[in-house]
Amino acid sequence: MNQAVGRKASTKAAGGSKPGHFSVEERAAMKERARELKAAAQKADGEGEVLAKIATMAPADRAMAGRLHTIIRASAPDLAPRTWYGMPAYAMGDRIVCFFQSAQKFKTRYATLGFSDRAKLDDGDMWPTAFALKELTATVEQAIAALVARAASG
Repeated sequence: MNQAVGRKASTKAAGGSKPGHFSVEERAAMKERARELKAAAQKADGEGEVLAKIATMAPADRAMAGRLHTIIRASAPDLAPRTWYGMPAYAMGDRIVCFFQSAQKFKTRYATLGFSDRAKLDDGDMWPTAFALKELTATVEQAIAALVARAASG
């Protein structure tokens, strides 16, 4: 995510909150995470939750998230879909490997495909862990499929 969740923001947040307070978007993400933890404890259906979350997105984000879901499931079938802070995410065991952050979630100009430290993307001393997405072309889809397969390997 673009802003740290789990600690207070030290500057004025994008949602218009006061310094030292969480923005409206951050509070909503934390509430969603609490619901997710409760659902996980009750053995909820991760695939259904992800598809339901995608269905609530704005049309452009919904189309992109749906296509990403298909690519990720095909590229790394061992990753389990689930939601994470209200975002579609894909996990190995109980650890998130990658996630999709819609542009509308934090009112940004692009969506993001992010990878956690669990992703096997290490490349020397520095490598990207998040990618801005404006459009899913065939070339971008191929690159995503390769990244996800690599991230889930090993």
